[in-house]
Amino acid sequence: MTTRRAFALALAVTALAAVVTAPAAMATNNASAPTLQVKSSRFGKLLFDGRGFVLYAFTRDRGGGRSTCYGECADAWPPYVLKRKRSVAPGLERPLLGTAKRRNGELQVTYAGRPLYYYRGDTKPGYILCQDVFEYGGRWLVVASTGKLVR
Repeated sequence: MTTRRAFALALAVTALAAVVTAPAAMATNNASAPTLQVKSSRFGKLLFDGRGFVLYAFTRDRGGGRSTCYGECADAWPPYVLKRKRSVAPGLERPLLGTAKRRNGELQVTYAGRPLYYYRGDTKPGYILCQDVFEYGGRWLVVASTGKLVR
């Protein structure tokens, strides 16, 4: 292979790698994104994380913001844990935002005293695939921007 061809091939591979990895890097770099935001959906204005994934509450969680979802439950419904300083976007009430300590010491984000969760099957931003489902001894519901559960 000539030097010119080798250079052209290396340049093409580098350009392809940049195109493939750039979207993934942008998706994980959300330092300026708020902890919580409000987005419109077919269920009304709901809570979403900074990446656009909907958040759920579990009716089995009672008072004090403590989670009852561990083990297999937390595998299917991962808790929304705080990875950095919490913040809220316009349309949300800052006093309703809080955290609760999980057994492993992580801080789970709460809103209106309710621990927040993802659903493992919501694989893309904006998906709401498990609204009003009964699993693990309670009902899973999306959360309105007011903190009320949507039935």
